[in-house]
Amino acid sequence: MSVLPPRPSRRPVLRSLSARLLLWLLLPFSLLAAIGLVDTYREARETANAVLDRVLTGSALAIAERVAVDHEGEIEVDVPYVALEMLTSAAEDRVFYRVEGPPGTFVTGYRQLPVPPPGEATQVARQPRFADATFRGEPIRMVILAGAASTENRSIGYRVAVAETTTARRALAEDILLRSAARQTLLILIAAIVVFFGVRRALRPLARLEEAVDRRTPDDLRPIRHAVPREVDRLVGAINGFMGRLADALAALRRFTGNASHQIRTPLAIVRTQIELARRARDPAEMTAALDVADAAVAQSERTLAQLLLLARVDEASADRLTLEAFDLCTLARTVTAELEPAAARAGLDLGFEVALGPDGDARPFVRGQRMLFAELLRNLIENAIAYAGRGRCATVRVGVVGDAKVCLEVEDDGPGIPARDRSRALKRFERLTSENGPQGAGLGLAIVDEIARLMGARVILAPNARPAAGAMGLSVRIVFPRVPEERA
Repeated sequence: MSVLPPRPSRRPVLRSLSARLLLWLLLPFSLLAAIGLVDTYREARETANAVLDRVLTGSALAIAERVAVDHEGEIEVDVPYVALEMLTSAAEDRVFYRVEGPPGTFVTGYRQLPVPPPGEATQVARQPRFADATFRGEPIRMVILAGAASTENRSIGYRVAVAETTTARRALAEDILLRSAARQTLLILIAAIVVFFGVRRALRPLARLEEAVDRRTPDDLRPIRHAVPREVDRLVGAINGFMGRLADALAALRRFTGNASHQIRTPLAIVRTQIELARRARDPAEMTAALDVADAAVAQSERTLAQLLLLARVDEASADRLTLEAFDLCTLARTVTAELEPAAARAGLDLGFEVALGPDGDARPFVRGQRMLFAELLRNLIENAIAYAGRGRCATVRVGVVGDAKVCLEVEDDGPGIPARDRSRALKRFERLTSENGPQGAGLGLAIVDEIARLMGARVILAPNARPAAGAMGLSVRIVFPRVPEERA
């Protein structure tokens, strides 16, 4: 079996902010310089043609001045040497000429020189006409002059064409281009140096910010109060926000660790004490009583640990984005109630379930949230009723629709209830409201209910039971949720 080599990780080519800024600033400059060089080369060619075309025209005029009519009435020309000498250059261009009589009759010069035809329009006398062509495998630049030589009784037209290769023209255009390119390159280098040192100077506040953050200890999560450029204000604000959230998370973790250690250490100490008493007991009844106390302590620690883990899960859910779904609260509440009914029966509590129909007779109230958290919320409410209502009491789980936009989940019992002055404390973590002789808890049940409800956009209302038993206040815990229409569920 062949083993494929690991794929290389993709990393950005430029990880330096200075290099990126320098690149993004110099790339447009280089592009503009390239466009400028193309335009410069075009203008350089036009300039070279304009300068050398004048020399070419002067040579043609010098030849045209020597055109005459002989005694037989034919065109003759005495080509002056100076007319061709003025076209010689350091580039060693080759010069060609051709003189024509009417109608395009070859008189002298290079017979194969590709002189353009006169065309339909008659050329103005002594008005130069320029053309580009190829002769003997080389590009040439040509000027054509039309004129007329007069005799005693008539005038004979002629054309003079003078051409030269374009080596000097290309050399002149390239020289202009190279000089312009040298200036552009020098400007780009100067701009690069200026931009480099300017970016380095502009990024000094970030370097000082890095040093200030690097000097901090791991426990120093205070907001950054350092002078930074305006463009970095949002980054510093985001860092400060993150450090604030991190400080809150660490504080919550410390509280959770301290509370968890306290809540678990106490039952474990009780268990060890009762086991030691059971070892020393001589009477089986005393041994059984000690083991029963140890078993109750283990059960209490188990419930406390489960609540602490649930509380940590709720804290984690509140820090992350929740994946919400719409579901039938009535079905979920009936399922959880049925699961806890045997435990309620063992504790001597009569646990019931009711559905309060809405005005439209709809018995399927839909809410949006997480099924697991809703189930844990109701489970804590029912377990609180089992733990604190007392034997021989009744508890009812009720789900109903309030108006058109609300769904109500209610758990009420006819136990001792919670006094009005203590109801706000009952929703806080690790607040114990029971007496020393009553059942002992960790003070987390209603706190978990309140935090889950707020996480789902609901609110918790504590009130006395509307139908209390004799000699008891009773407690009604009502949670109101926003209702989701069934067609959107």
